[in-house]
Amino acid sequence: MNRTTILKWLSGVCEGLLAIPIAGGTFIVSMSWTPLLFMFALHTVTLILSIRDARFSAGSILGMITSFVGAIPIIGWVMHSITALVLLIDAAIETKK
Repeated sequence: MNRTTILKWLSGVCEGLLAIPIAGGTFIVSMSWTPLLFMFALHTVTLILSIRDARFSAGSILGMITSFVGAIPIIGWVMHSITALVLLIDAAIETKK
């Protein structure tokens, strides 16, 4: 398993945790939206490595968008959920290769 796949697993799990309706929102608000900045940075690094390794990178791009709209309650929940699914499915496919 290469580092791009590991970062996709990591970012997918983190997005999944942020998608937990009340707990994820409370965590983001209590930390003054810092988790969204961290996730943006993580998705950026994952995107750069994905491009460099010629891998699927839509999950990372979607994650960067999610980091911006994640502060909007219902939209943030939906986006975190979708992003988590895309990243985890992508990581699982890459792990099988």
